[in-house]
Amino acid sequence: MVSAARVELSIIVPTYNEAPNVAELVGRVERVLAEAGISGELIFVDDSSDDTPDVVRAVAARSGMPVRLLHRDRPSGGLGGAVLAGFELAASDWCLVMDGDLQHPPEIIPELFARASQGDADVVLASRYVGDGRADGLSSWVRTLVSKASTLVTKAMFPVRLRDCSDPMTGFFLVNRTAIDASSLQPRGFKILLEILARRQSRVAEVPFEFAERFGGESKASVLQGVHFLVQLGMLRFGRMSAFALIGALGAVANLALVFLLTLWGIEYVWAAIIAAELTIVGNFLLLEHFVFADMRASAGAFRSRLLKSFAFNNAEAAIRIPVVALMVESGHVSAVVATAVTLVVAFVIRFVFHSLVVYAPERAVASAAFAGRSRVENDAVLADPKVL
Repeated sequence: MVSAARVELSIIVPTYNEAPNVAELVGRVERVLAEAGISGELIFVDDSSDDTPDVVRAVAARSGMPVRLLHRDRPSGGLGGAVLAGFELAASDWCLVMDGDLQHPPEIIPELFARASQGDADVVLASRYVGDGRADGLSSWVRTLVSKASTLVTKAMFPVRLRDCSDPMTGFFLVNRTAIDASSLQPRGFKILLEILARRQSRVAEVPFEFAERFGGESKASVLQGVHFLVQLGMLRFGRMSAFALIGALGAVANLALVFLLTLWGIEYVWAAIIAAELTIVGNFLLLEHFVFADMRASAGAFRSRLLKSFAFNNAEAAIRIPVVALMVESGHVSAVVATAVTLVVAFVIRFVFHSLVVYAPERAVASAAFAGRSRVENDAVLADPKVL
């Protein structure tokens, strides 16, 4: 047995009904750590309703490495709360978080630990979307699409803090717990890494990995988990997106008012609509500059470049959206109101993503300087929640 005083790495595994995977997971972790010469411990934080705790105890009794169990009779905070509970129990400041279903291959642990040992990162994450990383373990094309879309939207909401992070949705990562403020974390779901990275600027490094298929048991992915994620994301980044939506709503009202006035002055409706649309696009951009993305302008290139990108994109979006509405009404027999509403919601999300990741994308040199100097606080949003700093 490795004594707690000599533990270099604490591996935290939050579990919910993962009994079929425990023995395989412990065996592979023990073998990998022994081969790499890393002294480590396994901490299962269990919220199960099956016999997972009993299986963990049985496996721990015959394991050659420390295996600890915290079974929570009254779980709080979901998977994120389980991870924080594991942080509190850990014997090492370096804490690795991984799933209990073996979709996160233990064989990557030494590579993550070696990268962390270089001393220039607070968080080292295993990414499906960098280098040779792959996400083949996602069970269907729908889950793959949802995963990539969620990653894109998440990065758009935190364009500065996630600038060097290709996979903020991964649940496989290594963190130095002394570099995070655990008291500021408010876990509401299963994306605890997002909570860590969004709450505080961190130095991030990445290691590619292949997301494997589940070893045993059933997937916990569900619509309810998706709702939890959206709630978590909204609570973390409600400020910027709500301001973006408000300005979009003001733009829609202004557009209608301009069309009314222009037609009242005798201008043909089609021309009135075009003029109103172009004026609204420019007006919305100026409002976004001053009220939504003001903190990002200095690192996002020249004003003219930002204006041209925004102007061109919004015109292209309108040129695509209007024919789509017509197609839905004429071919899909959808009411004009419903078709317009659906396309406007989709357009809103796409516009937000484009402006965050393209129009106001921070230049890499500026982001690097912020990491190196750390002379100022990177606040990448107008926040409704002052704790998200």
